[in-house]
Amino acid sequence: MASEVTPRVDLKEAEKLALSLSEALSGGDGQEAVRLCQELSQLSVPVCVSVNSQAYPQDSIRLRVGVEDAQSDNYIPVIVEVSSDMTIAQLKDKISGDFGFVPSLQRWVIGKRLAQDRETLYSHGVRHNGDQAFLFILSAQAAHLTRQQHKLDQEQQRIEGIVETMQLFPRGVDGGGGDKTAPPANTEHNPPPHPPPPPPKPALPPKPQLGWACDGCTYLNKPTRPGCEMCGGDRPEGYQVPDIYKPDQQEFLRIQQEQLAMLQYEQAQKDERESNFRNLLATEDQSLFPNAAEADCPICFTQLQPEEGIVLRECLHTFCRECLKGTIVNSQDAEVSCPEKCDSKLLDREIKALLTEEEHQRFLELRLSIAESCSEHSFHCQTPNCRGWCIYEDEVNEFLCGSCNQTNCILCRAIHIDMNCKDYQDDLRIRADNDLAAQQTKQMLESLLQNGEAMKCPRCDIIVQKKDGCDWICCLMCKTEICWVTKQARWGPNGSGDTSGGCRCRLNQQPCHPNCQNCH
Repeated sequence: MASEVTPRVDLKEAEKLALSLSEALSGGDGQEAVRLCQELSQLSVPVCVSVNSQAYPQDSIRLRVGVEDAQSDNYIPVIVEVSSDMTIAQLKDKISGDFGFVPSLQRWVIGKRLAQDRETLYSHGVRHNGDQAFLFILSAQAAHLTRQQHKLDQEQQRIEGIVETMQLFPRGVDGGGGDKTAPPANTEHNPPPHPPPPPPKPALPPKPQLGWACDGCTYLNKPTRPGCEMCGGDRPEGYQVPDIYKPDQQEFLRIQQEQLAMLQYEQAQKDERESNFRNLLATEDQSLFPNAAEADCPICFTQLQPEEGIVLRECLHTFCRECLKGTIVNSQDAEVSCPEKCDSKLLDREIKALLTEEEHQRFLELRLSIAESCSEHSFHCQTPNCRGWCIYEDEVNEFLCGSCNQTNCILCRAIHIDMNCKDYQDDLRIRADNDLAAQQTKQMLESLLQNGEAMKCPRCDIIVQKKDGCDWICCLMCKTEICWVTKQARWGPNGSGDTSGGCRCRLNQQPCHPNCQNCH
């Protein structure tokens, strides 16, 4: 009985059909490809169809790889040079050759998906510099990898390397290029010589790498990058872009965008400065600056709505208009201090805007009077009801008043027209002897001084009196603070704290006089 024989497949015909199918697919001939597929399918031959590597982009890609293993929690970033047509199996071989991790221990995750060996990087979206991937290294126990299996894999790799090397050897004597007349070798007595080792390949110089390495993550950045592409670190100081470097299209577009962004930033800064300057000019034109937000007046505790109060320019304290006006009107100083007891003063234009014309004129007259009384070498015109006064020097003896146009004698403190000083003083003594009212006034003042009921100001020499209270009095003319019991100024020329004025009360915890009654 004849047995059933399985028909043999014509592999030569299958190879021919597979080659024709490849050409039809490459040429875009769909009908021919369909016909060849039908014929090839009838042969039931295992067939592999793949895309030629020339169809993929040929540029090298710097793939950012995060490496982690099961024994450590450290996440190590590395950069791997790959191409988009590289398969995952080829990528594993590259990592094995570069870092020593065998392919069976590698598990690649790209785009949140576990990559298979036959898949390409292009299919996972790896197409540009900086694309990311994740590599997890299994332990040898988890991968069932033994030392024996590892040695066998290494031996297999060596054998494959030897086969590739032997394919590069020149053909032997029996080959097409040998000497046909040479006698055959006696394999028993003269064994064939071993083939000579292949000449060593010349070492290629390392390809120069243009760019700068980040000090933080050691990533090699392009020369024109202002900061690290990986971690954002600064570019090393003093680094210069090489003259031979030419940026690619993508980098050229980035540089243009950075320049445009810088121009926009500078323009925005310029517009902001101009706007601030215009606002400052508008503010300077205003005498009073109203409040922008709700506030409470610290004097009368009135709640102020926006633009109901006044903000002082020097200290930015906010008050109501009535309280500020009352502070100015009741002030007895040439400069009006902030009611909050800070070191700031009200500006002249703020004072003028808050007061009426009559109130402002009185305030100016008060300032003039205070300035006259506080000046050591001041002299007031002796013409009745004249407001003129001056500050004289030692070598000046006369003062021509600009208000009444009268010439005053500073030495005699009087106006004596057509008389010298000696004649005027002699005439004054004669008139004082004959003027009963002047004589009584003179005697009364001398009696007050002798009885201690009055004293002369140690600064301006006018007569002052103490009515009641403590021993602190103040001169009405020059505003000098005086100690009544010592008849001296409380402070020296440097102001509060200067004990050179004569009164040394509370110095070393001692009073200035046994009868002192709180002069300080």
